[in-house]
Amino acid sequence: MSRIINVILGCMIVSLGVILLHHSHLVTGGTAGLALSLTYLSGIPFSAMFFLINIPFYALSILRMGWGFTLSTVFAVTILSFITGLEQWLPDFTLSPLIGGAAAGIVIGLGLSLILLNRASLGGANILALYLQKKLGWDPGKINFLFDFAVVLSGIYSVGWWHGLCSILSIYLIGKIVSSFKHRIAAKHAPSSPVTPPSSNAA
Repeated sequence: MSRIINVILGCMIVSLGVILLHHSHLVTGGTAGLALSLTYLSGIPFSAMFFLINIPFYALSILRMGWGFTLSTVFAVTILSFITGLEQWLPDFTLSPLIGGAAAGIVIGLGLSLILLNRASLGGANILALYLQKKLGWDPGKINFLFDFAVVLSGIYSVGWWHGLCSILSIYLIGKIVSSFKHRIAAKHAPSSPVTPPSSNAA
């Protein structure tokens, strides 16, 4: 139960970061960034676009990562899509690109770390990176960064150069924060320690 609560909390934190990006007219990496860029171009709400973009990655996740990880990821993507859909009820506001990029990078980095610490992901590049690590031994951190960087570069067309540079700052901060939790994330995915009290695993 605590794992579900933590994933929901992580999604709430990430959604706050996405809202900050949106109101700074910035983009970010991964499928969230791709969805945000397409939202600027098409006018389709981010929540719907983000959910649709992740659908093709679920098949890969089921085949290569298993049902447990996939269901956790679908749950996280659905929660994030739902929460960001509530943005329409917020008053309109604008942030400077530099402040928005820095704040969003920190917030999304913390939220994503919490999600990863609870054995879930936000789909897309996370799934692809984990698969390529298993299949080819590639570094998942580098794969994620390259994917994020490519998404941000493509998003510069819709937001402009200055906003693009501030977006790069955002994904840099996200990467640094997630990297700072990498050992704890690895520990969470490792087999349970034999000294862990049985009662703590109940649930």
